[in-house]
Amino acid sequence: MQKKIRNAVVIGSGVMGGGIAALLAAAGVNTLLLDIVPFDLKKDEKKDPAARNRIAKAGLDALLASRPALLMQKKDLDRITIGNIEDDLDKIADVDWIVEVVVENLQIKKDLFKRIEPLRRAGTVVSSNTSGIPLKAMSEGLSMEFRQHFLGTHFFNPVRYMKLLEIIPGQDTLAEILEFMADFGERRLGKGIVWAKDTPNFVGNRIGVQGMVKAIQLMLEDGLSIPEVDALLGPVMGRPKTAMFKTADIVGLDILSHVAANTYEMVTDDEDRDSFVMPGFINAMIEKKLLGKKSGSGFYKTDLTPDWKKVRKVIDPDSLEYAEYEAASFPCLDAARKAKGLPEKMKAVVYGDDRGARFTWKALAGNLIYAVNRIPEIADTIVEIDNAMKWGFNFEMGPFETWDAIGLARAVEKMEADGMAVPQKIKTMLAAGHTAFYKRENGKLFFYDFTDGDYKERTISEHVVSLPALKSTGKVVQENDSASLIDLGDDVFCLELHTKMNALNQEIIEFLPVVRQIVDDNAAGLVIGNQAGGTPGAFSAGANLFDVVAAVREGRFADLEKMIAGLQYGMMDLRYAAFPVVAAPFGLALGGGCELCLASDKIVAHAELYMGLVEIGVGLLPAGGGCLNLYRKFLASVPEAVTDLDLAKFFIPTFMSIAMAKVSTSAAEARANGFLGPEDRIVFNRDHLIGEAKKEVLKMAVDGYVPPVKRKIRVLGRAAQGMAATQLSDMLSGGFISEYDAFLARRIAYVISGGDVRENSEIEQDVILSLERRAFIDFLKEEKTVARIEQMLTTGKPLRN
Repeated sequence: MQKKIRNAVVIGSGVMGGGIAALLAAAGVNTLLLDIVPFDLKKDEKKDPAARNRIAKAGLDALLASRPALLMQKKDLDRITIGNIEDDLDKIADVDWIVEVVVENLQIKKDLFKRIEPLRRAGTVVSSNTSGIPLKAMSEGLSMEFRQHFLGTHFFNPVRYMKLLEIIPGQDTLAEILEFMADFGERRLGKGIVWAKDTPNFVGNRIGVQGMVKAIQLMLEDGLSIPEVDALLGPVMGRPKTAMFKTADIVGLDILSHVAANTYEMVTDDEDRDSFVMPGFINAMIEKKLLGKKSGSGFYKTDLTPDWKKVRKVIDPDSLEYAEYEAASFPCLDAARKAKGLPEKMKAVVYGDDRGARFTWKALAGNLIYAVNRIPEIADTIVEIDNAMKWGFNFEMGPFETWDAIGLARAVEKMEADGMAVPQKIKTMLAAGHTAFYKRENGKLFFYDFTDGDYKERTISEHVVSLPALKSTGKVVQENDSASLIDLGDDVFCLELHTKMNALNQEIIEFLPVVRQIVDDNAAGLVIGNQAGGTPGAFSAGANLFDVVAAVREGRFADLEKMIAGLQYGMMDLRYAAFPVVAAPFGLALGGGCELCLASDKIVAHAELYMGLVEIGVGLLPAGGGCLNLYRKFLASVPEAVTDLDLAKFFIPTFMSIAMAKVSTSAAEARANGFLGPEDRIVFNRDHLIGEAKKEVLKMAVDGYVPPVKRKIRVLGRAAQGMAATQLSDMLSGGFISEYDAFLARRIAYVISGGDVRENSEIEQDVILSLERRAFIDFLKEEKTVARIEQMLTTGKPLRN
């Protein structure tokens, strides 16, 4: 019998429990969120269900108010109910998965599992989200059948956004249960699975927290400041912009300190155990409730001046006083900024000779050595450790990938010169002629296995299609500097963009008709997608504004109009091609990136999708068919049998989405906004996106794909412009938009409504495309639009002039 998870219970409604409940609800799982009954109930409250559920209700309210949002859409709340473990624990008899997320106290967990055991249905999966309490201790005294279905499922916070899910097998967990939960976590919840052993703080926190605490210790020893460390251990080393201390503020100093102390207590045989000892100033900060973001002050805080300007300050570890700070400056950072590619940037920092470089080298080298020494204690392979750091800490590279990037042999030579204890397994590896942890051969990726002393092929999910692997084996059909056409196999090709932020430029526009012809001659269909890194990453962030503003400065408006026409008809050619086209967006799908999707037959989107037509923010409008295709998509959602349409109901949301530059905060919200239709799909695992889009192309081809007919489109005409004027007048009087916003929006309404035509007119689609082009060029001749573009290019922030 096939195992399924349709209903779940999450016990513990704190930040982590609420996050897990939200993710399960988004994935379509009906979820019961339980917590304890408050201890301080008054006599008249003791029989009041609302009062008894007060703690779970507070957790649900916090979930709803969380920023960034943990819910993918508010409607997900319909799948979450609340209760308490005194009145509602018996309801676990009806669920398929029980997730324990209570306080990190062994006895409390043991007592809870003893209560659960007689109530749960045989075969129900039970897991703990513990961050370090041994599973063996928690399940002691429970039945074999319980232990066979018991495991650790350690999510990382915030649950929605962090890809890592560590799965920890218990001593008696059935293999089929582990396999099922890994598949469920990967496919349904979109997580990256790391197999961890039942050791203190598992994989991610064991390596990550050791690196953080040791770096703080070294900072004090070397006399660096907090902003200096964040500059050195940030993006130049392939780490998030929040670097180390800002990340700690987000996590919470109390949480970080607890994990470090818990690890120190339990790893009595760890050769670097002292690297988990928090410096005294952090303990003092915790005593003063300087816990980070949740308390308003941590390593950093933001004050407001009397004129409401933000002033960012950092704490002095000696005095615990806050002061303003300036950007850190080191020669190694200057060199890194000039270097091309992350490996070269890393080398510029760690092999520099200033005090910043020396600090970074010591911090990194110590963590690399520590990671090696943890195999096979916490995980069997380097792959698990690398993935844990990438998925749990948002590093671009894990420790072993980093070692390869800076050069294994060179790093070892420097370690030995500095008197560091290089692990024997590394020396043995190098002596055998193996100079890298990873290598690629014939499109397959191999990793070095310490146990066998040789390379093993890295297995990937059957659901994953790797574009880099295909490109390495000669599957590129055609390419230029901005885009590639890749053979995915089974007669399906993929158009991959690879500019900065995958922005559309002239080279891509000229490539579109080439792609259409090649696919038409040689393939069954086309996927439009890429596998750019980063969180959330960029499917395409729009048009290359540098090219646009350069042409404006030179007065090349005719060239710009020709470029826009090429973009419009390149997309329309794909829209009405004789083969199916499926877009696979993720992360940022803005402006022209959104238009690529709207022109496709179908969209297979990643759950984390930030989609919108945002051109008004730079004083423009969608001119790659966006006005036409968003309106068309709204109309296409209505069955042909419905003939008496109120076009205003379709015009207004189309207009407001474009005029207000509305951007979804998830794929579910993009669907609610009308950018995704009922036939479009949402996939939770970004790694599966290209493969799932390919499946859709093949299905459409097998079903006998017939391209859509290019028909006239019904528009609202002059009546729509009056409606828009009313909306804009209200927004102007309310101070929500500027006069120039209103000027732009009125023209946008004119375009969407089909121009100067009567209400309910049927017009050729080319009419709207022509109106788009003319408006785009006219806007570029406005000084305020040029100012908006230049502001965006120089600061990355919009100008509301």
